[in-house]
Amino acid sequence: MPEEPTREPQAEQNAGQKEEPLFDVLVPPGVPRTIIAEIAQKFDVEIVERKQRLKFANMDGDERELLAFRGKQEVAVQVEKYMFDRLRDFIGE
Repeated sequence: MPEEPTREPQAEQNAGQKEEPLFDVLVPPGVPRTIIAEIAQKFDVEIVERKQRLKFANMDGDERELLAFRGKQEVAVQVEKYMFDRLRDFIGE
């Protein structure tokens, strides 16, 4: 199973307006496109690119562009759980 993604707050505030902070759920390398598309349609999230240092296998310390789902905190928690449940189904655990 790939390293668990992180939910990280993103500073996306409009000048002078208080908005709820947005969080990123990183998509581990190898997640099928069908699962990514399914999540994008099912949840109120935006797909964004994020630079992230990888810390596993032969990529230790390499910085790569990864996809992430960006949304409000409660949605990010739901997306993370849903993504891992779908991955477990996909690989047959």
